[in-house]
Amino acid sequence: MIRDARPDDLPALRSVFERASLSNAGDRSALAAHPEALEFSWPAAPSARCRVAVDVLDAPVVGFATTTEAYGVVELLDLFVDPDRMRRGVARSLVDDVVAWARANSARRIGVDGNPHARGFYEAVGFVVEGEVSTEFGPGLRLGLIL
Repeated sequence: MIRDARPDDLPALRSVFERASLSNAGDRSALAAHPEALEFSWPAAPSARCRVAVDVLDAPVVGFATTTEAYGVVELLDLFVDPDRMRRGVARSLVDDVVAWARANSARRIGVDGNPHARGFYEAVGFVVEGEVSTEFGPGLRLGLIL
């Protein structure tokens, strides 16, 4: 089940964010050197939207996606799934939810700066690599999904 995030979800969002970030062995050393990067903050943009995945209403958060929208482009800022729930369709459900919302709101595309280890996932859900981007921790991928 996907629902809007609530303020009382913030501790769970922070936990999922940290645990999922540390689940990729290739990122652990950089994150250990920069623990401030493991601090999730509620998106501040006026157009920010956060959706959470739960098993049933009022169950613990197992994943979340945050987005912003401007000028017909939705930016996927965060997509994180609890490591114990990875590879079970949670991330795909969250992306499907973002796509449905974007289409219903006449967006033209969805963009995301992704970690290279997530390339296969993003391509499997329809994103196309558009190039590389620089991140605080090295090169990342710029991906887009035309709606």
